[in-house]
Amino acid sequence: MKIAIASGKGGTGKTTLSVNLAVFLSETYKTNNIVLIDLDVEEPNSGLFLNGKLISSESKYRMIPKWNPEKCTLCGNCQKVCNFHAVLKLGKKIAVFNELCHGCYACSELCPTGSLPMVKEKMGELKQFEVGNINFIESRLDIGQEQAVPLISQTIDFVENQFDDDSIFIYDSPPGTSCPVIEATKDADIVILITEPTPFGLHDLKLAIETMDELKQEYAVVINRANIGDDSVEKYCKERNIQIIAKIPNDRKIAEIYSKGELIYKQIPEMKEELKKIGKYIFEMKNGEKR
Repeated sequence: MKIAIASGKGGTGKTTLSVNLAVFLSETYKTNNIVLIDLDVEEPNSGLFLNGKLISSESKYRMIPKWNPEKCTLCGNCQKVCNFHAVLKLGKKIAVFNELCHGCYACSELCPTGSLPMVKEKMGELKQFEVGNINFIESRLDIGQEQAVPLISQTIDFVENQFDDDSIFIYDSPPGTSCPVIEATKDADIVILITEPTPFGLHDLKLAIETMDELKQEYAVVINRANIGDDSVEKYCKERNIQIIAKIPNDRKIAEIYSKGELIYKQIPEMKEELKKIGKYIFEMKNGEKR
């Protein structure tokens, strides 16, 4: 069971929900098959709320082309086949812009003289922690790396190979609706879109829903900071027949607890009640009762 928690913008509560939901499910259902994965690799922060024991750490790499001038005939074919303008013929030199390279191998495979072999470049770190009976995975891009998708993809492959099929994966996804979000959500069984009841929140929720519709993904909505704005989000979801599975209250105490790096549901009963609703929804999905 793969659950991606996403939104159309940052700061709506993805990490708050991901962390509290993971710990709540593990404690409530007495299960040790909960795996929390922080896929916001550009700025992972789930670990700030978890005092985990480091189990393993490994470097992650991506493949980029390296020009070999001794073999090159400067035919310019590499520049023609690169859709990302990462390889350019500049006079008597082939320039490779690593930051633009998507690792598609086109320039390397289609080079008639084999002058652009692919080589490894370190892009980040993947760490595995044990937090009680939860497995927590965090990946982090190295400073200067601009492509999040390869690390997100490798992180998802890691957890799917590391843990059995009965595991419940909770993906704390990147914000927005761009390529990193698509990579994090495209294979999920359910995407939980978290939003706020404001015109701005509705605008970005619509963008997220359009993205999920394009991916043909199943999704439901959680409203965070309920009652701070208007009812436009609820009206929109009702019109579109989109299920709202929980409403997290707007409470200053929640912000104070969050700022201390503590779990909210253990101190706010209303939060716990909403997590129960989400947990019920997830396990009904897992058992095939909702489709």
